[in-house]
Amino acid sequence: SVHEWLAPLLWKSQPICLPGYSAKQEFLFLTTVPEAGKSREEKHFAEDPKPTGRMPPAAPLVYMERLELIRNVCRDEALRNLSHTVVSKFVLDRIFVCDKHKILFCQTPKVGNTQWKKVLIVLNGAFPSIEEIPENVVHDHEKNGLPRLSSFSKVGIEKRLKTYFKFFIVRDPFERLISAFKDKFVHNPRFEPWYRHEIAPGIIRKYRKNRTETRGIQFEDFVRYLGDPNHRWLDLQFGDHIIHWVTYVELCAPCEIKYSVIGHHETLEEDAPYILREAGIDHLVSYPTIPPGITVYNRTKVERYFLGISKRDIRRLYARFEGDFKLFGYQKPDFLLN
Repeated sequence: SVHEWLAPLLWKSQPICLPGYSAKQEFLFLTTVPEAGKSREEKHFAEDPKPTGRMPPAAPLVYMERLELIRNVCRDEALRNLSHTVVSKFVLDRIFVCDKHKILFCQTPKVGNTQWKKVLIVLNGAFPSIEEIPENVVHDHEKNGLPRLSSFSKVGIEKRLKTYFKFFIVRDPFERLISAFKDKFVHNPRFEPWYRHEIAPGIIRKYRKNRTETRGIQFEDFVRYLGDPNHRWLDLQFGDHIIHWVTYVELCAPCEIKYSVIGHHETLEEDAPYILREAGIDHLVSYPTIPPGITVYNRTKVERYFLGISKRDIRRLYARFEGDFKLFGYQKPDFLLN
């Protein structure tokens, strides 16, 4: 059932129509989830609480502050169109389920998601250890044993959203876009030719300034596409491939779903063990080793990629991703905008 206090809050926001779904499907249902302060026993509704004789440790301040910031930004009327979305099938397709340990993980591509998927694959029992999962299986949703939240009934979805441990990971929004561009259009390590052969030409046709320029897709073309207020026209043609560059808001609905923890890529060395501990699985699996320096924000790289792109185009890009910057406490990149 729709909770009365949430309904007006969402009906006012623009339902986002996403690839392949009608507006009717988009407004699948609305949901709330318990306050952050609820105990593990209430979340793990099927288990009897086991007396341990000690109180669970309080969440470190930084994680509580992240959730508090999200609550505050979600209440900001001026940012409503950038912070709110509909809990559509598109969102539910992004959320992977581990029923055995009552965990939901929302996928935010280009933020180290492959490793978290491996953690869940092991927890679901498909493979005995992370090392034994073949790379080609991780993203193969027929073989990896990771059900999506969208595959359950409405009642099953609501029950899991209310009671499971829920998390996702973010990183600086512009750095994520650079990573997506490199991964899909430059290196393309997983051999997905459609990015270069279908998506790139579509972007170039519509957004390239210099019509005589014959090079493959450039970062400037990508920025102009993403910053265009009418980008949805192309998004519909690209289908689910857009998950690599749409906003965290569109992927995970952080104002509609009350997540238990938000991890940051930049502090993953601390955040990964904390998430495993909070989810109650740190004794079962550990996050794969993080190569040194890989998660650090690289301002020089950001400046290099945006060099030569017009301020107007960068400002339009920021206008689209402003909700992500504000919700997750990332600094506005004034060095690019002014």
